[in-house]
Formats: sequence, structure tokens, C-alpha cells
Amino acid sequence: MKKILFFLLFLVVSTFDAVKAADYRVKSFGARADGIYVNTAILQHAIDYVSQQGGGRLVFDSGIYVTGSLYLKSGVTLHLEKGAVLAGSIQPFDYVRDSLIGWTSLLFAYRQHDIGISGEGMIDGRGFEIANRVIDYIHSGLISDQLKNDRPNETMRPQNLYFRECTQVHIQGITLKDPGSWNETYDQCKNLLVENIRVDSKSYWNNDGIDVVDCDSVVIRNSYFDAADDGICFKSHDFTKICQNVVVDNCTIRSSANGLKFGTVSRGGFKNFKVTNLHVFDTYRSAITFAAVDGAEIENIEVDGLKAIHTGNVIYLRIGDRWSGGKKPIMKNIRISNVYAEVPASKPDSGYNYEGPVEDLPRNISPASIVGMPQYLIQDVYLTNIEMVYPGGGNPYYAKRGTTDAELDSVPLMADKYPEFSQFKELPAWGVYVRYAQGIHFENVRLTAKQRDYRPAVVLDYVTNAMVKGLSFNEPDSKKKKQLFIHQSKYIKK
Repeated sequence: MKKILFFLLFLVVSTFDAVKAADYRVKSFGARADGIYVNTAILQHAIDYVSQQGGGRLVFDSGIYVTGSLYLKSGVTLHLEKGAVLAGSIQPFDYVRDSLIGWTSLLFAYRQHDIGISGEGMIDGRGFEIANRVIDYIHSGLISDQLKNDRPNETMRPQNLYFRECTQVHIQGITLKDPGSWNETYDQCKNLLVENIRVDSKSYWNNDGIDVVDCDSVVIRNSYFDAADDGICFKSHDFTKICQNVVVDNCTIRSSANGLKFGTVSRGGFKNFKVTNLHVFDTYRSAITFAAVDGAEIENIEVDGLKAIHTGNVIYLRIGDRWSGGKKPIMKNIRISNVYAEVPASKPDSGYNYEGPVEDLPRNISPASIVGMPQYLIQDVYLTNIEMVYPGGGNPYYAKRGTTDAELDSVPLMADKYPEFSQFKELPAWGVYVRYAQGIHFENVRLTAKQRDYRPAVVLDYVTNAMVKGLSFNEPDSKKKKQLFIHQSKYIKK
């Protein structure tokens, strides 16, 4: 798989390097960079013209260009020079809710090829202002919406980018800031390269960093994501599609939800991923979450090199049965190696504009977890060269689930629930919890608790064919404590 994915990296990058085209200055079309005038019609005309000429770069000089929804066309790259800002209008009626895509966005592209955005400039969705203006219009009856959770539906608030069924997409160098909803979505695209970008996406609810949906041949590298919701998120919206052949390298994520996530919508699947040199910090939920709760097939995933500091949870692998429609979920051949992670006792995303909710209490600090279902086992997970540092201090008088048969079997299945590491409330381990799995391999895994915890470090519950090699524990005042607890499991090799 390594050779295949690095060939993919070479193929995608070399393809983009071959593209050369003429430059067109956007001001020559009459665009104004005064931060007031709404340039939608002028900018759309410029995009259409450049595409009709066979393609090229549409160059934005320094200044603030206000616009509503635009449609990028084949052969066109928007090039934002240093100091150039493409700013979203704060008037909701300047945006399109595309009838085919089903979302609102500042920039759309649908079934286009050889498109991109480049430069040292910025796309600023001004999400806080536009979202609150939408709320005002809902209250006044101009827009119809249920205001579920006291916020407009995410499809009615503009994203910064939504590209659907496009090929040869290159996003390079820019800053993407403050969308009204998700930030940038690439849906059923092929040959996608995202590199050297900076994302500041925490102005409102649902502000993901990047969403890649059912895409093929993707490279995301050398980029920084600061998001109120999931940082780098892969989704599968279509039972007949799949997200596959993906490289993520040298990216940093700060998130008030999850760092790297598969799901939550997970209908088709995720295959052939290589993730390297990932840095996650101040992240409320999991550094890594792979969820197959809607019938997804998750196979051949490798994470090599993760440093996660101040994260609420390190690893959460989950099979459920939420919207599967009878399709069998699969999760197998997952390799996670060379990890160092620290979990704090305090809330790791304190100070965000939109913090993650204090939910599923009471509970003590949750362990890294691999949780399948009785009929759908998670298979062949390799954990190698892993060090996880926990606060410890789990208190049975605050919340307790012990290791008796009755207590272990009382952990609910929650098959149809939203998958989060905290969903089970109290779990019986402080370090790693594995349930309904087969072929779990621990090699050189070190678990540290800064304070004594009433729970064992590792619990294997309904696990078969596990291998434990070089599993070590560091917990104060615990020399005689049984740290590896095995329940209803067999063929465990040590």
C-alpha cells in the first residue's frame, strides 16, 4: 500500500505542475476592492470569460472584494495575491442554495475540471455576521427554518467552498477564514491536491476545517487547520461511492471536536489511506476517530506519526448501525504507529468561541477505545510504538464501572447513536478499552497515569486472536495491580 499511495502523491502533484495558463486581472473587468461594493455579477462574468478563452489565472490584487455566490469554471484558477481578500457578503439573499448540491456556498464548482485557488490571500466568509443575519431573517419570516438547536440549518448558511464531481482540483497557499457553516467541501472529486493552506474556521457552529466526501486520489499536505468542529474530516454520503486513495502528510490540527475523522456520515466507505506526521492539539474530542455507523467499509488505513497534546481522547474506532439500511459495516486492517499523546484532566478546548458541549456526565476520563458490535467485529488493528499519558485519578465515588461480569456487560451497545468516545459514559479501563474485536495487536505500547486510577489500564472484552507484545504500564502505587483485564476473550497471545 505504501508504494501505491506514494505513487499517487507523485501522480497528483506532477499533473498539476504541468498546467500553465495566462493571467487576467480582475480589476480589468471592473471589480472594486473597496470592501463595500458587491462584485458578484462582475466576478462571475470574469470567471466565465477566462474559461471561454481556454483557462487561466484570474488575479486579485490587494484589497477586499465583496461577493455573493460564484461558480468556478473549467480551466480557471482564482489567484489571490498577498493582501487580497475575497469576502462573503453579509446579505443572505446574495447567496445561492444550489438545487443539485443542496447547500449554500460562497464558491461553487460542479462537474468542472482543472480548477483551483492559489496565492497568499484570503477567503473570508464572515460567517458570524451572515449566520446572525440569517437568524434575523428567520425571526422576521423572510427565511423559513426550524432553528434546531437555536441555529439555522447548516445547509442554509454559506460554506466558503463546495466543489462537486470535479477533476484536477488544486488549492494552494491561501487562508480560508470564518465560513457560515462547513468551510471547504470536496464531494465526489478526483485528483484533489490541497497544500500549504491555513484554515481559521471557528466563527460559528459546524465550522469544520475540511470535508472530503467520496473522493478518489487526494493529497492534503503541509497545512494548518483551526476549527470549531472536526479538523480534517472524510465522509461518505452515498452507499454506491467510496473515499479512497488518500495521502495526508505534515498537517497540524486544532479542533473543538475531532482532529482526523472518518464520518460521521459513513455510507460507502474509506479505503487506502496513508496519514503521516500529524500534529493535533487543544482538541476536545478524539485525535483520531474512524466511525462506520452507516454501513461503511473501512479498510487499509495507516497512520504513521501522530503527536497529540492536550486532547480529550487519543483513538476512537467504532462500528455501529445507525443508517446502514441493512448494509454490513466493515472495519479492518488499521495500522496506527509512532504515536505520542497526552490527555488532560481539564477541558482541552477551553477558550474557543464555540466550545464542545460538556456532555455524557458523570464519567471519568475515557480511554482510547476500539468498539465493534457482536455481529460486526472490528478486525486486524495494529497498535505499534504508542505512548499515551493520562491524568489518572479515576474516582469510583464520582462514577464507576468495574470489572465484574455484570458491570462489563452493562456497557450499552448504543448501535444507533451518534459515535463519540464519551457516548458510553463510564468505561472500565483508563488506558485502552477493546470490545467486540478480532486480531488486535499491541506492540511496544506504553501507558502512563499521573495519578492512581481505580480501573485497570487495559480491558479486552469479547476479543479473539489478540497479541500483546511489549505492553507496559506506569501508574503510581500500583505494583500489585492487575493492569491487563481479559473478559470473555480467547486466544490472547502474550
